[in-house]
Amino acid sequence: MSLSRYKGYTTIEQLKESEGKEVTLRGWVYNLRGKGKLQFIILRDGTGICQCVLFQSNVSEEIFQNGKLLTQESSVMITGKVVPTDKAPGGFEIDVTNLEIVTLAKDYPITPKEHGDAFLLEHRHLWLRSSRQHAIMRVRSAVVKAIRDFFDGNGFKLMDSPILTPNACEGTSTLFETQYFDLGKAYLSQSGQLYAEASAMALGRVYTFGPTFRAERSKTRKHLTEFWMVEPEMAFFDLNDDMDLAEDLVEYIVKFVLKTCQQELKTLERDTTMLEKVVRPFHRMSYSEAVEWLQKNKIPLITKVDGKEVETEFPWGEDFGSTQEEAIMEQFDKPCIIHRYPTEVKAFYMKRDPDNEKVVLAMDMLGPEKAGELIGGSQREDNYDLLLERIKHENLPEEEFQWYLDLRKYGSVTHSGFGLGVERTVKWITGAQHIREVIPFPRMIYRIVP
Repeated sequence: MSLSRYKGYTTIEQLKESEGKEVTLRGWVYNLRGKGKLQFIILRDGTGICQCVLFQSNVSEEIFQNGKLLTQESSVMITGKVVPTDKAPGGFEIDVTNLEIVTLAKDYPITPKEHGDAFLLEHRHLWLRSSRQHAIMRVRSAVVKAIRDFFDGNGFKLMDSPILTPNACEGTSTLFETQYFDLGKAYLSQSGQLYAEASAMALGRVYTFGPTFRAERSKTRKHLTEFWMVEPEMAFFDLNDDMDLAEDLVEYIVKFVLKTCQQELKTLERDTTMLEKVVRPFHRMSYSEAVEWLQKNKIPLITKVDGKEVETEFPWGEDFGSTQEEAIMEQFDKPCIIHRYPTEVKAFYMKRDPDNEKVVLAMDMLGPEKAGELIGGSQREDNYDLLLERIKHENLPEEEFQWYLDLRKYGSVTHSGFGLGVERTVKWITGAQHIREVIPFPRMIYRIVP
């Protein structure tokens, strides 16, 4: 169904279907130029940008003068003939026959000149209108569509996990808490995973998709306090199945964006050479193999002692930071999955490797081009006694996890899942420098407005 059914509504991205016809576009003035008897109005409508040419001889004097009144971001309705041209963005321009001003904008704050990051973030509600942010948001929309299409087309059912939860999923130090009526404290969800496991025991293959919250005091280019994550959970999947699915998903997302967002990637000046190499199979190595590589290539562990940075050989048992992840990925031109991490650096619900209890059946997918961790997942502990042991070891409240333990009492099976961060994926695909650019309204430790 096309919106053109409604009152002759035509969008800029539909102009190729109306070549030679008269249409009416509704949008905002992105830019203006021209003088004398000729004016060029660059119009945006959310689907694209179009050049509208206003000749004084083709319209009434009133319409031409209204055109001269226009300012950046004024809202207008422009009627005219669709004319093909190689010189205009999108390959078409409008030969204007009528122009109606909806609202004249006054003193629009984001002008074509350079603005600092702080200023742009203060005006994020307006910054979204710029060509770069517009392109990033359209890529984000495509990534979300690809995710949903992938899972919906492969027998998964969407199951919503609660955002307010009574306990932590991945540690208590990064929780946002609130008072929940007379029942005590509740927390904003770090992950939909635990509830997705219950859903998987009912429906087999499920996925949750929603916002998650981490109260981490991090200021890196890869961290937000509120972000979106998709989390599939699969009954009867082991770690190898989990890794295969993760590869399939990421390959599908990248191919979909390359196919449907060519103009957006061009606007972003994104070199897609590396993205075109994202084809299965991906690279894989165990955590132990990765540590050996770091030691061999003298990539150190950097710690602070008495306020000074100290470099030491990277030890087995330490979790990787961005320095180690980026160093490992310099040798690869597509994602790499690192698996079987030390038990002590991973979450309580991850199943220990039967062949080596020092490691768990966990995996992280790292992206190339300094993308960092795109996916984190694992095979879940399906044994009641071993899971209870881990809960006690982590000093977690047993009574609050009783429902979770029940999943291991009543028909427990091998099962696995993972989480993919939408913003990190979009940041990688678009080539954005900072994660704050790839979510409409970023939440960081120093920003909660607009």
